Amino acid sequence: MLGRQSESNKILILSGALGDGHMQAAKAIVEASAIYKPGTAVKVVDVMEWIHPRLHVIERYCFVQWVRHFPSLYGYLYQKTREDNPLTYFLKKFSTSSLHRLHRLVGDEQPTVLVSTFPPASAAISLLKEKGMTDLPFVTVITDYSDHCYWIHPYTDLYLVGSEEVGSALRIKDVPDNKIAVTGIPIRPSYTRYCNKDRLREMFGIPLSSFVVLVMGGGWGMIDKTFVEQLQSKPFPPGVQFVIVCGRNEKLLNRLSEALQGRRNVMLKGFVENMHEWMAAADVLVTKPGGLTTSEALALELPMLLFEPTLGQERDNANYLTRRGAAIPCQTGNLHSQLLQMVRDPGLLREMGERAGRCGQQESAMHAVKRIMSVTSHTGETAAHSTVQQYA
Repeated sequence: MLGRQSESNKILILSGALGDGHMQAAKAIVEASAIYKPGTAVKVVDVMEWIHPRLHVIERYCFVQWVRHFPSLYGYLYQKTREDNPLTYFLKKFSTSSLHRLHRLVGDEQPTVLVSTFPPASAAISLLKEKGMTDLPFVTVITDYSDHCYWIHPYTDLYLVGSEEVGSALRIKDVPDNKIAVTGIPIRPSYTRYCNKDRLREMFGIPLSSFVVLVMGGGWGMIDKTFVEQLQSKPFPPGVQFVIVCGRNEKLLNRLSEALQGRRNVMLKGFVENMHEWMAAADVLVTKPGGLTTSEALALELPMLLFEPTLGQERDNANYLTRRGAAIPCQTGNLHSQLLQMVRDPGLLREMGERAGRCGQQESAMHAVKRIMSVTSHTGETAAHSTVQQYA
């Protein structure tokens, strides 16, 4: 059995690249660890790449194509597996060879705590603990405003959740209160730093008086075709400036460059590293309701128009954000009228920004790191106490 053999803290984060949010949350924890406790060793591993080194690229491609072309099927299966049932029992199982590869990784790295930002990784670590292959403390970071059962596993020592609503939902699912910490979804520390909007607009070449609409389709650049058609056909006021971030989707970037050629009110960007600055320069964000992207917007008090969610976790995120008043659902056919309403009603934007700020996402990564660090000593004390009682 692999246990705690290192005196200094070492965090091993198991994540996955099927969704950018999982990896972004892991990177946020890495950056916050360097600030909170410099010198702490933190390593992030793509668990799917580690378990299936030759197949993970194909798995990722198939997943992206599935989400793009069959979102309704994905959404149906998400709802079908929300609660534990025979199908979820099957999904939570791993092959013996996969578990042994993961066991070897833990043995090689010798961490003091295991962290997961990816549901399959949470399932695998819980199975390792169930089979007695490790006794390391284990923390799951839920990267959506969701209580889906695929995140919940019996050998998890602590769940870090994005809101009190998710915490309450976990309690209903019989997760003990002492295993739940409301930290907010971890976002990179750069999103909590003050940025001067005018200075950023000057740097980006955007007129200071513009009404800036930042459009994001997620890391894969999934932007609805109807939205592009409205940009082509609907007249927007002269002061409205669109900034469209296509992510890693170069085909989309090239297609939009051709379709929107010559439109001065549209700036096109590919994948950008300084997204926090583009968000800080914007007046409103139009996006798919991914957990990480929307949490970043909340931290910057940026109002949101949410593309109609197609995936199960996106619906959970959208429902939470609209209930809190930080976002408005947007069917792309009504985008033009909704944006005009925001341009003409600064009070609405101000209220939405204030409501976003009250969601408390500031310093979420730092709060997450503090709880991860504390679970090591807490779990160790609990284990020692348990050993003494068994011996007695």
